[in-house]
Amino acid sequence: MISAGDKLPEATFTVMTADGPKPITTDEIFKGKKVVLFAVPGAFTPTCHASHLPGFVEKAGEIRSKGIDTIACVSVNDVFVMDAWGKTSNTGDAVQMLADGGAKFANAIGLSMDLTERGLGVRSKRYSMLVEDGVVKTLNVEEGPGIAQSGAENMLTQI
Repeated sequence: MISAGDKLPEATFTVMTADGPKPITTDEIFKGKKVVLFAVPGAFTPTCHASHLPGFVEKAGEIRSKGIDTIACVSVNDVFVMDAWGKTSNTGDAVQMLADGGAKFANAIGLSMDLTERGLGVRSKRYSMLVEDGVVKTLNVEEGPGIAQSGAENMLTQI
């Protein structure tokens, strides 16, 4: 599992643009920037939809005021689901929605989990991290239900 001090591996996500789906690399997201990245097991799932994403949307201004360039949400969902979730949740420009459709990033950083028995397939664990120029500064992985470690409130104490 990735940890504080490690450089993020090269990976490609998909984002929705006005022209349709577009690939975006870790370099494009993280190089030379301070980024808060948080991951959810699934778009529209109860805790993710009711608590995790809304917390970062609500606290976006406060987070950015601490020198953060980008707040990004990643999930093992396709880009169309991530786009619809962002629109439904009114993320606007506050949170960039990243699709990790094949779980390649989640697997590469050792934060995937197999929820096949629950009908969800391979997903990302719930976490948040502060990344500076591609290097993980803090990592908060939830070991149980809820967002006590990975939520926006805790992240604000670490920036």
